[in-house]
Amino acid sequence: MTQIFAKRFERSLDMLVEHAVSGAAFEAWTFDDPEHRRDAERRLRHKDVSARIRSAYKPLLFAFLEDIDLAGVTAIEVRYPVHPQAPANRFRLEAYPLAALVGDRPIAFVARADAAFRYDVALMRGGVEESLTIPAPNRVHMDIVGETNVSPTGWVREVGDAEGRRLETDYERLLHDALGAIAAQDWGRDEPYFEELNIRVAYPAADMPLPVGDETVSLREALHEEFYFSLLELFQQKSGRPLGDRGLRPGQIVPEIVAGDGEVCIRVETRPLTTAFADGPDQDLDRAAEPPAARQISAVLASFGGKGLGARSRAGRLVFARHVVGGDAPVMISGGQHPNEPSGIVGALRAAERLARRPGAHFVASPLENPDGYALSQRLRRINPRHMHHAARYTALGDDLEYRTRETAGAHLGEKEIHLEAQSATGARLHVNLHGYPSHEWTRPLSGYVPRGFGMWTLPKGFFLVLRHHEDWAEPAERLLHQVTRRLGALPGLLDTNRRQIALYEIHAGETGFRIVNGVPCLSSVDERHIAPVTLITEYPDETIYGADFVAGHTAQMETVLAAYESWQEIMADRTTAGTV
Repeated sequence: MTQIFAKRFERSLDMLVEHAVSGAAFEAWTFDDPEHRRDAERRLRHKDVSARIRSAYKPLLFAFLEDIDLAGVTAIEVRYPVHPQAPANRFRLEAYPLAALVGDRPIAFVARADAAFRYDVALMRGGVEESLTIPAPNRVHMDIVGETNVSPTGWVREVGDAEGRRLETDYERLLHDALGAIAAQDWGRDEPYFEELNIRVAYPAADMPLPVGDETVSLREALHEEFYFSLLELFQQKSGRPLGDRGLRPGQIVPEIVAGDGEVCIRVETRPLTTAFADGPDQDLDRAAEPPAARQISAVLASFGGKGLGARSRAGRLVFARHVVGGDAPVMISGGQHPNEPSGIVGALRAAERLARRPGAHFVASPLENPDGYALSQRLRRINPRHMHHAARYTALGDDLEYRTRETAGAHLGEKEIHLEAQSATGARLHVNLHGYPSHEWTRPLSGYVPRGFGMWTLPKGFFLVLRHHEDWAEPAERLLHQVTRRLGALPGLLDTNRRQIALYEIHAGETGFRIVNGVPCLSSVDERHIAPVTLITEYPDETIYGADFVAGHTAQMETVLAAYESWQEIMADRTTAGTV
């Protein structure tokens, strides 16, 4: 191991208490959970200081959670700022999921013409309108890669001071100082720059579940996202690649953000890659309440018979798949390309188990295409089981496996070999590629709030399908989409969950851009970059769900595979008869 950076930070709340003068009165905004903010207020009262300490993260939401009395309120209007250097819906997004927390009261979000960092709130109570101003402290700043952001920040405002001043919080200094130290390190010229870059942070903030779906306010989860994607951007810039280039191979970046014991501290070091899985007990896959052990995935695959396909990851873990040969039109089934999206892994296995019993079935099942990412997901879930852990979305090389090709991989084709081998062995014209996305809000509060390059994915919006096809396969692709969505529409509760999530999304984010096919949201496009002429991608809001919610997720994934497989047999039979194959 090589240590890059280590530091302890004085807590912002402790500084506020220490420097307060008896008889003073002020408001402050910090990145702390309610318990620690209330504790600081109590300590200040002992010094004869009147203080209210609010949340710098999602200030409007916390104003409603902590300060605003909704008794007798019949309607709410929120007028939010629009800043020229931020997405137009940025401050509307920041209020999420407020619309689901105010009961059946109608709530309207109206854009203001100015960019002042505040929300103007009107409450209708007993026929009388009450007006409130909720400050939203932000700063316009340049980040580590030279991008301009509008980001929440700490703030202090003494009584009698209408404006106040910025308070650089421990939360902000932590990210700033660590990124600066990592940027200053000599990483050499060649990718990958390291095996594992470990960022171990202790930040004393408890997660706060909300009574809306899987929603949780988590400063520590947001810090994981900040570190991971800020470092990807830093190394993209170092490599000369454009921001957002998913082919970058810096190595495995691992932010481990723990609650700690009250201290704010960080240690950054390089480590060797791990090679094992943190496996658990076997589960009944049909009722699997959490992501299964890698050992069980391998054993279930082996039970199908057929031919085994294999490749090796960067860390040396086996990527395993099975090719079952029969007279049907072949179909490729994959999952686990992004292993923090686990419902597709179980859905692929469950579907393949059923297809293996079908006379004449012909398919390749590759349910865990990124085992290094899966091992990291297991490791991080033990620390924070309700966090999204997007570090586990990528491989141990640090790239997005979707964007690794034979032409760009050089000596690092690795896990992608399994996909190319499956395509070569089957000649499949259909690839069912199972994915997921966050089941609760995804933010980067210190870098503009909305995750750069991933704005579409910041809020859950139901189970949806993405169809990509070659130009001359439009008709069979559309036929496939209609037949699959017809079957999905019959799944108990699925369409109701979709409607509920989409309705909340549209209040806080705007139109989804989906077209609805048999009640299922869909996106479709011509895309020639995939080898298979038709690719059906699932997107289930599954990151961090467990229990019955997880069962519902992998059941929807399984049903998609089975519906697509059966539909494809009809489609290819008709094309064979018509001579268009």
